[in-house]
Amino acid sequence: MKNNKINYNTETVDGVRIFYREVGSRESPTILLLHGFPTSSHMFRNLIENLKNRYHLIAPDYPGFGYSDAPSPTTFEYSFDRLSQLIQKFVLQKKLGSFYLYMQDYGSPVGFRIASENPEWIKGLIIQNANAYMEGIGEPLANLFMPFWENRNEATIAPLVDLMKVEGTKFQFVSGVEKEEHISPDSWMHAQACLDRPGNQEIQLSLFYDYRNNPALFPKWQNYFRDNQPPTLIPWGSGDPFFTEAGAKAYLKDLPKAELHLLKTGHFALEEKHEEISDLIAKFIG
Repeated sequence: MKNNKINYNTETVDGVRIFYREVGSRESPTILLLHGFPTSSHMFRNLIENLKNRYHLIAPDYPGFGYSDAPSPTTFEYSFDRLSQLIQKFVLQKKLGSFYLYMQDYGSPVGFRIASENPEWIKGLIIQNANAYMEGIGEPLANLFMPFWENRNEATIAPLVDLMKVEGTKFQFVSGVEKEEHISPDSWMHAQACLDRPGNQEIQLSLFYDYRNNPALFPKWQNYFRDNQPPTLIPWGSGDPFFTEAGAKAYLKDLPKAELHLLKTGHFALEEKHEEISDLIAKFIG
């Protein structure tokens, strides 16, 4: 029985070193794994281990996250347009061809930009707590971000700074889960170590502010769904307070053949349900 070894490498894209995890034969179906905030490719560690002998898996860290370079916001534009451009170039440099696209949280504004502009690249979508509909924006998310988007000042920044402290990071990982004792502290402490690096707070605030531009693209992404009908698997943590169950169900309006699986867990569903999601992916792709 084969036992593929996970490789940890970097690829320089536009002068920025992008760290990535990769495993598996390129003769197998490729899955590009796009992470969310405040984590990195580290969030896929269990999924990669589960599926490493079945698929070609590749998971990059965005600039400012994980082990990728984190250039200053004074020299690098931290926007979702820019992140998607870099990941698109990463795909081309790595010669991935066509692939399945797994997106969580920030993975959707990065991934759906790429998919809607390059539909021929996409064999299928795996959408896990990654939003493309207004009805999916939960009240805690709206209360945190909308005042900041309307008026960026010290008062509206303060709650977002609190979100980046260890208590806020832990909340994101444990809120809505089936059993908190199932969630390893390694998950939020790894993310916190990255958030606590000098200069990282400004990077994250830049992306928080730019996120206000994503809802305007929801109709474009929904048109992509309707026009292309990519095979779609939606494993969704139903206890997620940020991207709600309503957001998961909304995909079925435009992707009526999508498989929706509501799992009893939170925003970072892979922390508690990676075995179930791995099985769903194996059945979905074959």
